Amino acid sequence: MTDIVFIRGLRLDTRIGIHDWEKQTTRPLILDLEMASDVARAAASDRIADALDYEAVARRLTEVVRHNRHELVETLAEQCAALLMREFGIPWLRLSLNKPGAVGEGVDVGVVIERGVRSST
Repeated sequence: MTDIVFIRGLRLDTRIGIHDWEKQTTRPLILDLEMASDVARAAASDRIADALDYEAVARRLTEVVRHNRHELVETLAEQCAALLMREFGIPWLRLSLNKPGAVGEGVDVGVVIERGVRSST
């Protein structure tokens, strides 16, 4: 059985968009993330070294988003997913990237991507 470690509502401030005004203004993105992880070892040891460290994941995502510029949320979502899978050994993840107010006040838009293989055993 695959367990899920999740992060919901991670606010990441960055400049992203195709319009000139978007490239000049820092705006929030909201990220939700589900990551496959076997939590049994961490549960047995009660040690962070045996767990998927969601604080380290959040710090790394914040760093990547703040120091890179993209026009499309699709590009940023792909970059984040690939980085997490590579650096944290995550076999499967579902990442939602929300750009609040992108097409009008009170309207949220974004992407949801799944990458990798989610084990059923």
